[in-house]
Amino acid sequence: MLARTHVVILGAGFGGLELASRLSAQLADLVHVTLIDQNDSFIFGFAKLDVMFGRRTMDEVRIPYRNIASPTVTFRQEKIVSIDPSDKRVVTNAGEYSADVLVVALGADLAPEATPGLPECGYEFYSPAGAARVHDLLGGFSGGNVVIAVLGGFFKCPPAPYEAAFMLHDQLVRRGVRDATTIHLVTPMGKPIPISDETSDAIIGLLDERGIRHSHGSLITALDPAKRIAHLRDGQELPFDLFLAVPVHRAPAVVVESGLTEDGWVPVDPATFETRFPGVFAVGDVTSAPVPRAGVVAEGEAATVADVLTARLAGGPSPAPYAGEVICYVEMGDDTIGKVDVNFLSGPAPVAAFTPPSLALADDKRGFAATRRARWFGVPSA
Repeated sequence: MLARTHVVILGAGFGGLELASRLSAQLADLVHVTLIDQNDSFIFGFAKLDVMFGRRTMDEVRIPYRNIASPTVTFRQEKIVSIDPSDKRVVTNAGEYSADVLVVALGADLAPEATPGLPECGYEFYSPAGAARVHDLLGGFSGGNVVIAVLGGFFKCPPAPYEAAFMLHDQLVRRGVRDATTIHLVTPMGKPIPISDETSDAIIGLLDERGIRHSHGSLITALDPAKRIAHLRDGQELPFDLFLAVPVHRAPAVVVESGLTEDGWVPVDPATFETRFPGVFAVGDVTSAPVPRAGVVAEGEAATVADVLTARLAGGPSPAPYAGEVICYVEMGDDTIGKVDVNFLSGPAPVAAFTPPSLALADDKRGFAATRRARWFGVPSA
């Protein structure tokens, strides 16, 4: 009996989980997968806003990795210490792994320290712990100037800052303190969803209806903790009582130190997601692939890698390149959800179709999460 190909996947987010699941289904007799992540559980990115605004508790949104449903997958909760892409060797705080195929799916790290003053007087809400801290703060918030700011050009889930603004508005209305509060969203992006004017116009219309100020094409470069003032790139100043941040994103240091990155991110062949090191692939937020950073994008990239490996290991024609087909659900206030269907790479330019917000699409979003829980963790749909 031939030895199984050892696939080592670093990172158990959307990309890592989807790849592990697909390899287990498509190559069960040919591969063994080791999936490594420093955390003990998975949390959907969109669930952080549920925690932030009290819809669900942190315990309710955690899905333990011990529940991974694939029999050919071994999960290890360990911290990556070093990566040698030339030898496809990984060192963790608990041991070493030699891979036949290595896949880097470690995402992007948040770097609050990249914006002077942010650690001292601002609050990031893009990590589970950060969202939980903001939830605790909001409980005692009685009014003032709230700034929601995107502090870098590359960040996960482009709609999320707008979702936070809509959900904050709704919560403050329910608590009777919205009239005592200003909400101002600041972003370097020229519009909410760059590839979709229809979606962008809908989001801006909803911001205007709710009296949420917005400054597009603007970047906050520093905060003054003593004066509670945000300094903008164009010299303007913005006072705040509560500063909610999408921090600068960076590739994890262990990835940068491995030599995999160029200009801060991992370049890949967009057709296969193989790096310049043979047998070493990368998917998700850590790459410089020409698509947004989002969990659903990482999932699609992982599906492509699974098909590439299936063709190589089991034989057959090379799969079609990743098309960049994505469904993105957007919280748009009053518990309604909008949807954007996007194709980034199949044509000469990205195309997007927008479905206006409704309560019915909220059910669709719950169904989306349920199918992933079932596929990755064996959790039956309710």
